[in-house]
Amino acid sequence: MTLSPQDALIYLMVVTAAADTQMTQQEYARIDALIGRLPVFQGYDRAALPTVANACVDLINGGTDIESVLEMAVDAIPERLHDTAYVLVVEIATVDLTLEQEELRFLEMVRDHLHLERLVTAAIESAARARYRHA
Repeated sequence: MTLSPQDALIYLMVVTAAADTQMTQQEYARIDALIGRLPVFQGYDRAALPTVANACVDLINGGTDIESVLEMAVDAIPERLHDTAYVLVVEIATVDLTLEQEELRFLEMVRDHLHLERLVTAAIESAARARYRHA
């Protein structure tokens, strides 16, 4: 199965949302909102989101392990978008303002597969904490 870069980014967000065993409506709404406003999704048909998200979930439910789905997605993302991919993953992981152990492990897996410098990922994670910090 060959994914477009945008579909691959969606796969990463969906797997991140499901990393703690369930994808919430809040996470799905954030994925939809990101697709609607980010330049990387310019021209992408938002109506395709349910189909793409379900295809990703079907792979996992059908016995494809998370690592394989992650590899498939990362392989479809150009290197110049690897930092963007990590930003999206962190954005979805932080939607509910709590990070479960499974989500932290998945973030680590994504970092490893994207081969991003640790300073880059630390900056992305720090920015996410700052955006969602309460007064």
